[in-house]
Amino acid sequence: MNALTDSSRHLLIVEDDPVLGSHLSDHLQGRGFAVDWCRDGAEAIDCARSGTFDLILMDIMLPGRSGLDILRQLRREQRVPVILMSALGAEQDRIAGFSQGADDYLPKPFSLAELGVRMEAILRRVALERGSPLPMEDDASLYFDTGACDVSLDGCRAGLTASEYRLLETFLGSVGETLSKAFLYQHVLKRGYTAHDRSLDMHVSHLRRKLQAIGYVRHQLRTVWGKGYVLSREEA
Repeated sequence: MNALTDSSRHLLIVEDDPVLGSHLSDHLQGRGFAVDWCRDGAEAIDCARSGTFDLILMDIMLPGRSGLDILRQLRREQRVPVILMSALGAEQDRIAGFSQGADDYLPKPFSLAELGVRMEAILRRVALERGSPLPMEDDASLYFDTGACDVSLDGCRAGLTASEYRLLETFLGSVGETLSKAFLYQHVLKRGYTAHDRSLDMHVSHLRRKLQAIGYVRHQLRTVWGKGYVLSREEA
């Protein structure tokens, strides 16, 4: 079952904007999540402590206490995944978020499709860390070793780097959807995209080669010229 339709998933939204908060809450409940919504930092801390959440979506600019301050306190107490949301798009703000332990950073405005991709990647990782099965559509499933940031097929390890592993998780969370280079640089490599930077192309090429080397054929990683990359499901 796809993580975004699993009704057992419990989310906490921390957002003081009533329009955006209501929109996110309604959308995610419609996708099958159990959702709690808090409007300020103090309420968020109390709610996070009293509930068991699979993921927290939290704005940085909140009344009373900033999202960064709340995140700093949460990280002293628990490891629940946190995606920060903010209209602050400067690099130093992203760095501050990641340095406090954020799992991802989503600049406003964002699309619900992009939010879904990022949530899927994090929930997939959490499921693997908890030992939950990762559903695949073939009998010869990839085995994910979260600690080693690697995958194997029939005992053959791919030998992925950490960046290649994050790429694979991201692609598997959005099979059939073209992901732009700008999104992949931000989400996987944690930096902005420039036209002459070829490091993403190198990581994708290595990932493609390593999956082929262990005989993984269920999906194929393809280039969409001028747009980005897509992980396509191979027809039986």
